[in-house]
Amino acid sequence: MKQQTFTCVDGDKLDTETAYRLLVGCVAPRPVAWITSVDEHGLVNAAPFSSYNYVATSPPMLAINIASRPGSGNTKDTARNIKRSREFVVNVATEHTMELMHRSAQEFAPDVSEIEALGIPLLPSLHVKPPRIALSPVQMECRLDQVIVLGRGINTLYIGEVVAFHLSDEIYDGKRVDTVAMRPIARLGGPYYSGLGEIFHRPMLQKPPGGEGWAPDAALKTGENQ
Repeated sequence: MKQQTFTCVDGDKLDTETAYRLLVGCVAPRPVAWITSVDEHGLVNAAPFSSYNYVATSPPMLAINIASRPGSGNTKDTARNIKRSREFVVNVATEHTMELMHRSAQEFAPDVSEIEALGIPLLPSLHVKPPRIALSPVQMECRLDQVIVLGRGINTLYIGEVVAFHLSDEIYDGKRVDTVAMRPIARLGGPYYSGLGEIFHRPMLQKPPGGEGWAPDAALKTGENQ
């Protein structure tokens, strides 16, 4: 095997733009949270964010990093709405919704709803005011739990508790979510998205909550039982 060579980029010398390019290229693929929120006038906002993941299971919690607008440093509409109402919905972006989701990422004026401008169909939520995006097979109603300002203050982490999951019958059998049938999309560096691509099966070597996919015999055979 050919030995690799490396370029070292010191973190303490990075400007924001370079750090961003490195992170979005290295941390990939990243799931896309298509967030709906409501402003003080009842206007519904929809915007995608790819610095997002789950961070807790008891109770279930999601975390989304929302940066200030480049150049101006102004707070984005989604962040402002979440801070004010303490409610939002994370709709999972899929191959089917990719084009519409991508178009919702453009900067609309604060008094313009992406929902109305793009004709995005909605469904009412059960516990929160922001509606759900009807085209998404997974919609998670969230209430804000924590707001954490990160680093130099450009980025803020919004942690929300999932108070309701809405799961399409096409991808949920009452126990498991069929991720392959869901066909989620992910963000890569630059102007690129990706689908699931090739899927590799390996048994779980450490027991997760509920034991889903766990194979203790396989762990013993590989010496990976920890």
